[in-house]
Amino acid sequence: MIKGIDPERIPTHIGCVMDGNGRWAEARGLARTEGHKKGEDALFEAVEGSLELGVKWLTVYAFSTENWRRPADEVRFLVNFNEDILVRRREELNDRGVRIRFAGRRDWRVPRRIIRRMDESLAMTEKNRRMTLTIAFNYGGRAEIVDAVRALVADKVPAKKIDERAIRSHLYDPEMPDPDLVIRTSGEYRISNFLLWELAYSELVFTETLWPDFTREHLYDAVREFQGRDRRFGGTAR
Repeated sequence: MIKGIDPERIPTHIGCVMDGNGRWAEARGLARTEGHKKGEDALFEAVEGSLELGVKWLTVYAFSTENWRRPADEVRFLVNFNEDILVRRREELNDRGVRIRFAGRRDWRVPRRIIRRMDESLAMTEKNRRMTLTIAFNYGGRAEIVDAVRALVADKVPAKKIDERAIRSHLYDPEMPDPDLVIRTSGEYRISNFLLWELAYSELVFTETLWPDFTREHLYDAVREFQGRDRRFGGTAR
């Protein structure tokens, strides 16, 4: 096992806010899109590291509902690049026993061909259980809660029956457990609308490392920090 990590206390679910691609590129005099390209290596370092640890769920923040506000050329690149990664790497993920899922709105802004690629990937990997990789695409935590409430209203659920369990059952993936650990790169100390409902009791680890420089060793460091914390979930220390 990896040095300094207790194999009995591996987080079940890790979330990653993959931040810093643009700054990584700009610091090297490159176009911002080059940082996004390099971020693919970091993504698969996180995947491989999670598989080595035995993590069961990994959720990555690939494209937010706010990212549509970026310059049109960058938005176009990000949308196409996410599709390209999915098509090029899904068979590899399938061979590794990874189930691919998605979280986010499938609204008019997402090209139909992207949705087809998503559905193909879901079908291809549905039976895999080694790890679930959830790609948060056109995702926003507030949007997810709004959509859950809208679904409850559409289902005509009486107000007195709306509780946390009812809301959870209408989230984008009700099966997904709350993340035990959320990692954000690039030295920013914000959640940025990521899994707002689900991370109520998640441990947050922030690193100065820009996402393109992120390796499985950074993941292991975050897990070591996670294992050093006392998780009480609102109770008192034992």
